[in-house]
Amino acid sequence: MKKIFSFLILFIVCSIFAQKVPQVNKTEFSKEALDQKITSQNGKKLSVSEVLKMHEGKVLIIDFWASWCRDCILALPSTKELKEKNPEIEFVYFSLDRSHEQWKKGLEKYQIAENENYWFDEGWKNNFNNYIDLNWVPRFIIVDQKGGIAKYYAISPADPEMQKTIDQLKNKSL
Repeated sequence: MKKIFSFLILFIVCSIFAQKVPQVNKTEFSKEALDQKITSQNGKKLSVSEVLKMHEGKVLIIDFWASWCRDCILALPSTKELKEKNPEIEFVYFSLDRSHEQWKKGLEKYQIAENENYWFDEGWKNNFNNYIDLNWVPRFIIVDQKGGIAKYYAISPADPEMQKTIDQLKNKSL
């Protein structure tokens, strides 16, 4: 009986805190989402739209992460492998850390400070994250060469659908 009770409690906890797959796979960002401000490593506030414009014409992967997130940290080697396999693809990291100090420490600790990094200083609940149905990290979105959403939902860079989507986008640009 004790094992059944323990299993039931574990099942309930996992169900409550598990990442929920969005019901709709969106293919573009709303104006409100694109207007969301995000802070760069040098402290400059930019809109998500400005970040995406810097990568126009390229395939871009947005990695949503936080330094407190064990699964995010465990995904970093797979992200590095994906980058090495696809050097023409651009990557940005959008942090959900709770404070600027925690974010900066995490960038150094996990050796990703040399990458393009941004932080949602307004917190988890903002127009961009609400629009993309962000309810847990890690999460990955692939943005196509025109700024549309090519892959709306992935929780691992090792997801075979990530590479499949990248390959399809690379073939479109040839």
